[in-house]
Amino acid sequence: MKKVLVVGANGQIGRHVVRLLQESEHFEAKAMIRDKTQSPYFEEMGAGVAVADLEDEIDVLAGLMDDVDAVVFAAGSGPDTGKDKTIMIDLDGAVKMMEAAKQKGVSRFALISSFDTRRGHWGGEGFRPYAACKFYADEWLRSSGLEYTIIHPGRLTNEAGTGKVNAAVEVTRDEIPREDVAKVIVETLNSDSLINKEFQVTKGETPILDALKTI
Repeated sequence: MKKVLVVGANGQIGRHVVRLLQESEHFEAKAMIRDKTQSPYFEEMGAGVAVADLEDEIDVLAGLMDDVDAVVFAAGSGPDTGKDKTIMIDLDGAVKMMEAAKQKGVSRFALISSFDTRRGHWGGEGFRPYAACKFYADEWLRSSGLEYTIIHPGRLTNEAGTGKVNAAVEVTRDEIPREDVAKVIVETLNSDSLINKEFQVTKGETPILDALKTI
């Protein structure tokens, strides 16, 4: 049984990831949260809990990984924060978790990015700081030496997951339920063939396992 540290566990995708890991036969979750009052939600489903902030120092974050086999970075600054918080969470926070994982010898790292972080595809002015942070976090992870997978989801919705997606290196821009993104993340951790790969994913008609086999 492998233990997975879920960064941003109290977020909308993070909660799905923790639940799915706990339901899995292969994994158990360790939920990283900022507020200890959030602990009961995760403890009730049997998940471990680590209270820390992405603005903590790398050594502090590394201390959460003594019993961890993989990291899922599902944290995000959200649409209502300023550029400074976006930098500290989506870029600096992500890079510090990568460095903490390297320090502890935790090689497997899954990162939820933005749908298309390539230069020239960053969208409108309000979205550009977020896309820029994701661009550089992606670049850092690719060159980190970690066994990475970068997931680029389409526009996120709160509809119930269908268990079916469209996944490839490049797909047509579309939406996807957060629950299905979480399912993709968990299946990614269970597939060595997706190490050092990245792909876009949206809603679709192909079962998740079948879709991921084509990448």
